[in-house]
Amino acid sequence: MASLKDVARLANVSLMTVSRAINSPELLKPETLKQVQQAIESLNYVPDFSARKIRGKSSRVSTVGVLALDTATTPFSVEIILSIEQTARQFGWSSFVVNITSSEDSERAVRQLLSQRPDGIIYTTMGLREVAIPETLHNNRLVLANCIDKNGQFPAYVPDDFNGQFNAVKRLIEKGYRNPLCLYIPQETLAGKMRREAVESAWASADLPLASLQQHHLELGDEHYLDVIALINSHFKNKKPNFDVIICGNDRIAFLAYQVLLSRGLRIPQDIAVLGYDNMIGVGELFYPPLSTVVLPHYQLGQQAALHIIEERQQNSVEYVACDLLERNSF
Repeated sequence: MASLKDVARLANVSLMTVSRAINSPELLKPETLKQVQQAIESLNYVPDFSARKIRGKSSRVSTVGVLALDTATTPFSVEIILSIEQTARQFGWSSFVVNITSSEDSERAVRQLLSQRPDGIIYTTMGLREVAIPETLHNNRLVLANCIDKNGQFPAYVPDDFNGQFNAVKRLIEKGYRNPLCLYIPQETLAGKMRREAVESAWASADLPLASLQQHHLELGDEHYLDVIALINSHFKNKKPNFDVIICGNDRIAFLAYQVLLSRGLRIPQDIAVLGYDNMIGVGELFYPPLSTVVLPHYQLGQQAALHIIEERQQNSVEYVACDLLERNSF
């Protein structure tokens, strides 16, 4: 492994200059900084920032490092990052975030995170998914939030999508809806598959015929959201809908469903009810009428993952965090 001296030698600068390039880059001339950075990249040097924390036990601050795959850059899931920061601060810990911008960027992000020598690592994703954990992280104290490890080696905190959807559909059944149009997120996603199973299970548990469920999955890709318009319109005959409620795979689908229904002169929920999923921050109450939806527990996912590190929890399983129905006015 390259050392600080190796970097200084290659860049033809002093050790102090290399140190400043790492810790206080604003103190260097741009050309000197670029020279040092090129040497660091060429040698694949990983700075050791742990020395900052070795100033006696009384001044040591424990640190949580967060690897964020789309989490910090997506408004719908940024609460995960916020809750990790707030929980860490509450217990006197510090936290920092390193973004993974693509699968090709993973190695760089991991190297950057490990250079800070965190006491624990949280791997987060936007949208529940399976992830492959890089080998370089395997010997660290690691917990996953909103994702699961393909090999099942690491503890994880994920939304309880099944029961969230099951309980919401059960409530629809209690209110008398019997002809749902189900527009799910892609079948290839973990949540899409699980939520469909939950709808069918709730329907069967009420002794209702599965044939009365009209079910569609969107295809992968944001460009397919507009397919919702044609799907809903295909379920009208002589200008009359053959459904009494639309069960939407997420609030974005619900947003499009509202537009189609209202453009046809239908009232929500008097004529057709709508159920969303996710509770997109700052959006649900902007629907008119306000959208009833199932809440993805992003804040709780981050909080529990942070506490897993801080409290040194020993379980190595997948823990499911409740997804509650937020009943507003759309059914």
